[in-house]
Amino acid sequence: MGRRARLGLVLCLAALWAGGLAAADEEGNQDESLESKTLSAEDQVKDHSTGTRVVAGQIFLESGKSDSQSEDEENFHSQEEEKENSLEELNSIETSNLLNKDLEETEIQSPVLTAIGGTADGEPCHFPFLFMEKEYAECTADGREDGRLWCATTYDYKKDQKWGFCETEEQSNKRRQMQEAEDVYQTGMKILNESSKKAQKKEAYQYLLKAADMNHTKAMEKVSYALLFGDYLKQNIQSSKELFEKLTEEGSPKGQMALGFLYASGLGVNSSQAKALVYYTFGALGGNLIAHMILGYRYWAGIGVLQSCESALTHYRLVANHVASDISLTGGTVVQRIRLADEVENPGMASGMLEEDLIQYYQFLAEKGDVQAQVGLGQLHLHGGRGVEQNHQRAFEYFNQAANAGNSHAMAFLGKMYSEGSDVVPQSNETALQYFKKAADMGNPVGQSGLGMAYLYGRGVPVNYELALKYFQKAAEQGWVDGQLQLGSMYYNGIGVKRDYKQALKYFNLASQGGHILAFYNLAQMHATGTGVMRSCHTAVELFKNVCERGRWSERLMTAYNSYKDGDSNSAVVQYLLLAEQGYEVAQSNAAFILDQKASIVGENETYPRALLHWNRAASQGYTVARIKLGDYHFYGFGTDVDYETAFIHYRLASEQQHSAQAMFNLGYMHEKGLGIKQDIHLAKRFYDMAAEASPDAQVPVFLALCKLGVIYSLQYVREINIRELFSHIDMDQLLGPEWDLYLMTIIALLLGTIIAYRQRQHQAIPRPAGLRPAVPQQEPPPEHQPPQ
Repeated sequence: MGRRARLGLVLCLAALWAGGLAAADEEGNQDESLESKTLSAEDQVKDHSTGTRVVAGQIFLESGKSDSQSEDEENFHSQEEEKENSLEELNSIETSNLLNKDLEETEIQSPVLTAIGGTADGEPCHFPFLFMEKEYAECTADGREDGRLWCATTYDYKKDQKWGFCETEEQSNKRRQMQEAEDVYQTGMKILNESSKKAQKKEAYQYLLKAADMNHTKAMEKVSYALLFGDYLKQNIQSSKELFEKLTEEGSPKGQMALGFLYASGLGVNSSQAKALVYYTFGALGGNLIAHMILGYRYWAGIGVLQSCESALTHYRLVANHVASDISLTGGTVVQRIRLADEVENPGMASGMLEEDLIQYYQFLAEKGDVQAQVGLGQLHLHGGRGVEQNHQRAFEYFNQAANAGNSHAMAFLGKMYSEGSDVVPQSNETALQYFKKAADMGNPVGQSGLGMAYLYGRGVPVNYELALKYFQKAAEQGWVDGQLQLGSMYYNGIGVKRDYKQALKYFNLASQGGHILAFYNLAQMHATGTGVMRSCHTAVELFKNVCERGRWSERLMTAYNSYKDGDSNSAVVQYLLLAEQGYEVAQSNAAFILDQKASIVGENETYPRALLHWNRAASQGYTVARIKLGDYHFYGFGTDVDYETAFIHYRLASEQQHSAQAMFNLGYMHEKGLGIKQDIHLAKRFYDMAAEASPDAQVPVFLALCKLGVIYSLQYVREINIRELFSHIDMDQLLGPEWDLYLMTIIALLLGTIIAYRQRQHQAIPRPAGLRPAVPQQEPPPEHQPPQ
């Protein structure tokens, strides 16, 4: 037993030590997309535990057993628990004794600072010591102009004048250099975070460049990514690669992940999926969330590794836990998934972006007192998206104007802003409760849901689960996702109502249809553990992947799109390539689309093969256009050999799975020509008809193709038959009767008579001479004789 306790203690201390090494330093910069959080080893262990976890503010118990199962096993567990409790008591006593002993040893063995030089060289520093009537518990630079740290070796420095340096001159210079670099870095970050103008951000990066030159790790990370993407610095892949290599040598998880990306995409280095996997793995072990997400996608899709759903689940769940913990109950940020191919075909139609003129029009209406415009603009600024930046100050102003006009929706959102708190709106449960009550009394579902949250957690009112359930039900009945989410959580945990996993599943499904991330997260947990549903690793991974793709790094999608719109396709393609590595299907198709247009950042001979790779990954995630593109690439031999059979397979998949009119038309053409399959005009016509039925846009090209097919069919028929042999087999007596020759002679005589009569009428219509014609006024010639214009 003693050995077990000691072994457990060693493992705990090892985990804590590893956690200290892997602890992340969070920055207040909005560009958290690539400077992702670093998880401690302790957090990673917690993510895989089967204990409790907080979901949507509630304790979400991981248990795959139903109530009936738990009741049947209750007696057995109670007996086992009695046995285990006694063992746990003994273990806890022994472990506590070992911990106390180890802590005592640690205190005894703690290093003692020894004075260097001064008047007490080699003597131990005395803490605290008195200097200038102030006690110091650590080394200080006070009293010295060179900033070098020193300590006293007795308590009263003034009395004994015994002192020495705490560091060598070399250590002092290095410390001062790092402090100077930190000051420069903090100056740059302050400008970067507080400014929105491009010129000021460029100035901030000059400070960060200076700090990076002084080997400041965080500054090097910022600068290396800026050089990679061309953010406020000129894009330079080679320089960013050198910085990433330096960071990797220092053990930076961000540097390791980025170097893995360079090897995966072949930017600045020869492409190597093996090296990429190694660097991604080290980055993930260091706690980098993006590295975990990339590995999750690779295991899910089987890219460079054996396909493993369980491994993918492990990585995706870890990332999803942190994404879900960062999301407020408003449902998270809006992710703009703009497809460049659709944007080119239908500019402005598929992007979902609001034009500047339209935004100004709504602002004009809001200033004139239009309540609906005020509420709409308030929501846009609260969540951001559709081309509008997140701005809580403006959101608060618009909601305030609409609330003063008596709008219940604005009151409810003001309640949410006060409930959650921000830099603009101070957190206040009392004020939030007032707004929620006003909105709920007017039947507003957002206010009802907010009031339910107040009663559930006791925010400004006593905890009352019955009232919370009542208000959540009212909100859910009106289709409000927060009400559905919280109602599902209450049914899952049995709070204020009997535990019912089927009801929980129902409400989580309803909330997920409204796009709430926490609903996806809760459903993923249920499918991963088999709680209330049959366990499905595949479904859990897809749901967790959806949650992960709503993390802060998704903001990079919009940055990449803006770079492309500004004409900087090199910057855009690099950003899309990194997001493609993370498994974003829209980023994969957009990266392939830019590579298809011969992006200059990639060699001319490599654009099509790389585009083919990303079209393939996008197609495997169900994107129809990508599947058709794969068919086109194999049909024409772009980035691969011409292979009609493979092209036919891709077109058929797009036709059968996504009912693509384009794919059906292409299949019709291949059947018509006999490319990759036996020629069959009847099947060609069938596919052409199917294409016309699938899309109205295909009707004109289908009509032309069918006309062409008809001509080809007729010529083929004529070519196949022998006309002379055909006439020799025709029996005119049987076909037209025995007097067929008389009928034929009569017809010929009638035709001849008609021709003669027509010719005689022409001779009678000879015009008179001009001099004998009576004088008549000039008239316009009849329409049929007018000269052409």
